[in-house]
Amino acid sequence: MHKLRGVGVALVTPFHTDQSIDFESLERIINYTISSGVDYLVTLGTTGETATLSEAEKLAVLEFTTNVVADRLPIVVGIGGNNTAEVIETISRWPLQRAAAILSVSPYYNKPSQEGIYQHYAAIASSTAKPIILYNVPGRTASNISVETTYRLAANFKNIIGTKEASGNMVQAFHLIKNKPTDFLLISGDDHITLPLMACGFDGVISVVANCFAKEFAQLVHAAEGANFAAAQTLQNKLLVAMDLLFVENNPAGAKAFMAEKGLCKNNLRLPLVPLSKGVHQQVIDYLAQC
Repeated sequence: MHKLRGVGVALVTPFHTDQSIDFESLERIINYTISSGVDYLVTLGTTGETATLSEAEKLAVLEFTTNVVADRLPIVVGIGGNNTAEVIETISRWPLQRAAAILSVSPYYNKPSQEGIYQHYAAIASSTAKPIILYNVPGRTASNISVETTYRLAANFKNIIGTKEASGNMVQAFHLIKNKPTDFLLISGDDHITLPLMACGFDGVISVVANCFAKEFAQLVHAAEGANFAAAQTLQNKLLVAMDLLFVENNPAGAKAFMAEKGLCKNNLRLPLVPLSKGVHQQVIDYLAQC
């Protein structure tokens, strides 16, 4: 669990123009983030456009990422969904021996009650010995994991080791901090507010911005870990406009625009996502020109 503090990178999935997976660029991105000082990698998350990947492609990305990383850093694997039985079956079949943990988004579209959310994660946690990180992102799932449900799960299942909190609700975050069990990870799911969350007691972030500004964002988070908030604030101010541009239209369109300009991958997404509009992409170019 202690290996999953600090900066985790929610890796993009790069594509060729023909929409096939660009593994050469994926290797470049992995090596770039590792050399920049991040603490762990997250594969097959939302930023990886996982909803548009076939199962064969997901397995290929997982195997490739695991082999390229070669145990240099921990890897967290995204496996979630709104069909509890299918999530359990996927975890049982996939080669997760080298995965440090599973990041599992709460059920989307179904809009379960808190009891339904609890039973969903209880069934998953009971099916595997793998560490599980809850993922609360109401803006995408249309339901919120309450503080009470989070810590009921933590109390009853030792392999539920943390939560990625992306509700944007600072009051909820404060209650998570106030009631935090010993050794339970609180992970920001929002780059913009990672610094204040860490100042109040969060353990780190699973980041989008670290795909394209890995060194700078790692320095920011590590400064916050060391309570050097003046240095962290300076870096926050420097990256703030970039973070705005990353999310102004959709994720990962913003990240891929920056990454294409920096030569990390091509600016290709899979429908229904599309690249940034020309005006916003020009703002990306202008920002990088000032760096």
